[in-house]
Amino acid sequence: MSLERAVVLIAEELSPATVEALGPDFDIRHVDGTDRVAFLTAVADADAVLVRSATRIDIEALEAGRRLRVVARAGVGLDNVDVRAATQHGVMVVNAPTSNIVSAAELAVALMLAAARHVSPAHAALRAGQWRRSAFTGIELYEKTVGIVGLGRIGVLVAQRLAAFGMTVIAYDPYVQAGRAAQAGVRLVDLDTLLAEADFMSVHLPKTPETVGLIGADELARAKPELVLVNAARGGIVDEEALYDALVSGQITAAGLDVFASEPCTDSPLFELDNVVATPHLGASTDEAQEKAGLAVARSVRLALAGELVPDAVNVQGGVIAEEVRPGIPLTEKLGRIFTGVAGEVAQQIDVEVRGEIGNLDVKVLELAALKGVFTDVVEETVSYVNAPLLALERGTSVRLVTDSESPDHRNLITLRGTLADGSQVSVGGTLIGIAHRERLVEVNGYDIDLEPTTHLAFFSYRDRPGMVGTVGRILGEAGVNIAGMQVSRDALGGEALVALSVDTAISAEVLAEIESAMNAHAARAVDLT
Repeated sequence: MSLERAVVLIAEELSPATVEALGPDFDIRHVDGTDRVAFLTAVADADAVLVRSATRIDIEALEAGRRLRVVARAGVGLDNVDVRAATQHGVMVVNAPTSNIVSAAELAVALMLAAARHVSPAHAALRAGQWRRSAFTGIELYEKTVGIVGLGRIGVLVAQRLAAFGMTVIAYDPYVQAGRAAQAGVRLVDLDTLLAEADFMSVHLPKTPETVGLIGADELARAKPELVLVNAARGGIVDEEALYDALVSGQITAAGLDVFASEPCTDSPLFELDNVVATPHLGASTDEAQEKAGLAVARSVRLALAGELVPDAVNVQGGVIAEEVRPGIPLTEKLGRIFTGVAGEVAQQIDVEVRGEIGNLDVKVLELAALKGVFTDVVEETVSYVNAPLLALERGTSVRLVTDSESPDHRNLITLRGTLADGSQVSVGGTLIGIAHRERLVEVNGYDIDLEPTTHLAFFSYRDRPGMVGTVGRILGEAGVNIAGMQVSRDALGGEALVALSVDTAISAEVLAEIESAMNAHAARAVDLT
């Protein structure tokens, strides 16, 4: 089909400017994406489909859309799009990863100002006919210290805006180098220092197993009593029960919240407090953000259907990917996430090694998949196959793709090998087995294993001695965590050893620490691939 006759299906309401940006070259059709029968019928003729958050693009939709070449989500999140299935079907997925960053940053500043000046209770009092000026004496931002927790794109924007208020800006982000923070005019500190120095705090981290509950009772107890805390990133990073207690007791002064652990949230006890200002997840809810999202995906659709490079592609850049390479894409991305989880930091140098039959093919996409996985859980913004190299550059990570047609032990083997800041080495390797391309994790830090990389994984490095496997099983059993698979590997009898296991549910930080202590382990890492 020629470009002029390509069918673009719009499944949800988009701005007229979005349709105009698509131009006159396409056959533009409309359908209600929430009407499943109508949508599946309409998508059968579509070369591209544009959605927001209500239309599900799953395996059923991809099977129905046999002609689909691109799925465009006019927004940031991709919860309603099965990216892995789309990749396996050769369908490009695009979104608008920067469309809401200004809106989200501005809302964080708005919440900070509103909390500092008691805007919400003062407004409620005035509407109730009460003129209570003395009851709502606030505090200035000027010459105060603000701690930014998470120095990604939104965190940097917030830092820049608050610096203009005359604030001293410090930040905590274990995945950002001090030099990059300094370029933004920010002093990088550890979390304890931030808690000790900050008069205001703004959270801008992704939600991962490591960040859930990061700001809890212990952290709030170490904060200044005048602290004003803002969370406009993801619910659950700030422990809401601990926050309530700290606000009620006067441990901290006020809070501004846009996100909650469970959404929609309409009955939180936090809403009863006068020193809380809350909004219903409005970070991206501006006309400008919605317009930017629509225009961005319209441009991406045009580029994708023209066969050109698509800057906001989430899974592929475009161009032909060999059929033999495609099954390795989700495995490699998963290896990247495991690599960072095992490392506990972003490596300074990473080799993406591709060995075996596919080593003779163009496997550049696997390098991009590895980087996408490496950064997925450490930055707040959406990581794509295009911005991942930029993220590596910004964080001082050098990357090299190594290929070899020989693979002694496996038909194809993909290994990520990296060097950390202290010079230590980290490696993870995986392969695909059988005609079903079953994923297997076959190596971690030089130890041979054979484990399915399921959603919840854990790794313990320790000195080999009797009873350690039983210790792990006992503690997990007492915690109600079921082991799905376990591998033990060692370099020598009584030498260094590794326990790698997959479990059915996430291992809490407390349980992980208990196992680490009981084993006297050198390192204990839990990796969540949800």
